[in-house]
Amino acid sequence: MQHERDIMHAYVRSLGRRSAGFTLIELMVVVVIATILVGIAVPSYMSQVRKSRRTDAKTALLDLAGREERFMSTNGSQYSTLATDMGYTAYPQVVGSGYYQLQTPVVCNVGPCAGGLPAPSFTLTAVPVAGSMQAGDTTCASFTVDSTGRQTALDSGGANQTATCWAQ
Repeated sequence: MQHERDIMHAYVRSLGRRSAGFTLIELMVVVVIATILVGIAVPSYMSQVRKSRRTDAKTALLDLAGREERFMSTNGSQYSTLATDMGYTAYPQVVGSGYYQLQTPVVCNVGPCAGGLPAPSFTLTAVPVAGSMQAGDTTCASFTVDSTGRQTALDSGGANQTATCWAQ
């Protein structure tokens, strides 16, 4: 009987040692590794999300340019600055998923026109909506299309980023 009690005590003590769980140091190592992984993954993910949202601005600009061309072909030889002529309620017009807005078109129906464009001409611009997550996109802070089809993009400092922003 004593022998059976000794076996039972040994078994109970071995169970206590096996089910001790993780030590604090092991847990902290896991937390540090997870923090490092999140610190790398989240900024990369946000950068990719910003890039994908740029499509809203480019699509809206090209659509508006097409509307301006249709307006000109049906209304004489001039473009319009009125949002209602283009099928919108007002400028600035928020487009797509709400991260970009179209600015009031710069229209020149009688020359000389700004930027060396021939009359009649237009310049359309889309910028991120203030306060949206896209407003933090400093690489592609504005997109522009003009009546000649020229596409440009500027960063938040005003430097030309056309090759980077329109190619994506």
